[in-house]
Amino acid sequence: MSRAEMPPGWAESLLRLVLKENDRETVSGDLLEEYRETIVPRRGRRSSHLWYIRQTAGFVLRAVWPWALLFSGQFLARTAYDWAVPTHDYHVRAEFSTEFGVTTLLVTALWMSWRSGSVVAGTLMTAIASQLAAIVSVSGASLMLALWPDPAGHLRQAIAESGGIEEVYLLPFMMIVPALIIGTVGGAIGSLSRRLLRFGS
Repeated sequence: MSRAEMPPGWAESLLRLVLKENDRETVSGDLLEEYRETIVPRRGRRSSHLWYIRQTAGFVLRAVWPWALLFSGQFLARTAYDWAVPTHDYHVRAEFSTEFGVTTLLVTALWMSWRSGSVVAGTLMTAIASQLAAIVSVSGASLMLALWPDPAGHLRQAIAESGGIEEVYLLPFMMIVPALIIGTVGGAIGSLSRRLLRFGS
């Protein structure tokens, strides 16, 4: 098989990571066959690579979007609550949102590594979910800012007291750091649990 007939190696590896273990050979094999026999002859190498990357991105998106929406939904709910009901003590709110966020990332990693049987899948997919959630969070916060009436300046004051507008726009993207750490831990637990279950049966 010539190199021109092969899709980008990183995209093929990513596809295999995101697929369920039982579907890995059939789905990746069918996609590779379509790529080689139909897409490459019709579109050429560069356009075919883009086609394969789009297919891979679709599989990744379908795997992580529920977790990304759950993670971003919590962030937006906390942000809206801080703006609507300001306080001088955010400790309880911060503790709850942190625990919820960590749990969401951990469950994401456990699920992804369990279904794929790979620790790397848990780490990588959790990181991708966190950044997809960041995009949704920032977009949602921007929409709230645009629609939130603030004739007396109470909203600006509430934003300043709850951490500032920088936190709203930067914090979601900074979540990639804990996502990588928690994703690795959760991925190891999920993958090991799957292997132990198989060994026991």
